[in-house]
Amino acid sequence: MKGADGTRRLFFALWPDADVRKQLAVAARQWTRRPVADANLHLTLQFLGGRTAAELACCREAAGTVQGEAFELQLDYLGGWTKPRVQWLGTSHIPPALLQLVEQLQAALLPCGIDAPTRRYVPHVTLSRKEKNPRVQAGLAPVCWQVEDFVLAESVSTEQGVRYDVLQRWPLSGP
Repeated sequence: MKGADGTRRLFFALWPDADVRKQLAVAARQWTRRPVADANLHLTLQFLGGRTAAELACCREAAGTVQGEAFELQLDYLGGWTKPRVQWLGTSHIPPALLQLVEQLQAALLPCGIDAPTRRYVPHVTLSRKEKNPRVQAGLAPVCWQVEDFVLAESVSTEQGVRYDVLQRWPLSGP
């Protein structure tokens, strides 16, 4: 769905399969009062913001050049940010393949006019927004996620709220 200016709100992400999504939804209900909709649970690799059709085409082409490896991600760390009031699930050990995927994607997007973020990358799945007192807790029973691809997704505003639609997937190679 296009915005008033003709752009689409886009992001690259890791998209959980049904089993991992179910585990993330359980964690969201366990650790938060207002969990994100189950269907919207994901791990953002690169937020793109509002993009035109030409920019979207460039981003798709750029993503096709990324040669990342599949990896296992263990989400075992409950984190939170007080300023945006977000509760999230992250990892105490970031797999090198995840960091390489993010770096390759950011480099591939530069010719599309998309600069790499200036903030340090913190891989996380947002469990809840508008949390008054986000908690931090290490050593949780991990949600184990075998990551085999990444996606381009679109954030679509509806009368029922925001929904995320996967537009395209790119496979990662075997380890």
